[in-house]
Amino acid sequence: MAVRRVMPIIQSEAAKESREFYGLLGFEEVMNLGWIMTLASPSSPAAQVSVMTSDKTAPVTPDMSIEVDDVEAAYAVMQDSGAEIVHPLQDEEWGVRRFFVRDPNGRVVNVLSHR
Repeated sequence: MAVRRVMPIIQSEAAKESREFYGLLGFEEVMNLGWIMTLASPSSPAAQVSVMTSDKTAPVTPDMSIEVDDVEAAYAVMQDSGAEIVHPLQDEEWGVRRFFVRDPNGRVVNVLSHR
C-alpha cells in the first residue's frame, strides 16, 4: 500500500474567506461540493487543503485525509490492528471509496482511494 497524498481538513463555515486567504499563498480551488472545498497548489497539485462545514455522509468531520493506492488493504490493516473504525468502508457519489479511523491522538482520519 502506498500513500499518494495527505491533506489537512479545516472545519469551518468561512469557505469564501478561507479560499481568499489560502489564495494569497498560491492555492486555487479545485473542488467545491458546497459542504467541502479543496484548494491545491497549481505547481504541486498534491499539496492541498480542504475546508469543510461538516461531512455530509459520515457521522463526524475528519481532521485529515490520506489517499492510498489500495483502500481495501488499508481497511484490513486497520481492522486487524484493532483501531477504532469510525465510519465503515463505502463508495461515495463523488468518486472515492473511503473509511474513517481514529488515530491514537483521537483525531479522525479519512482514508480513501479514487475509483
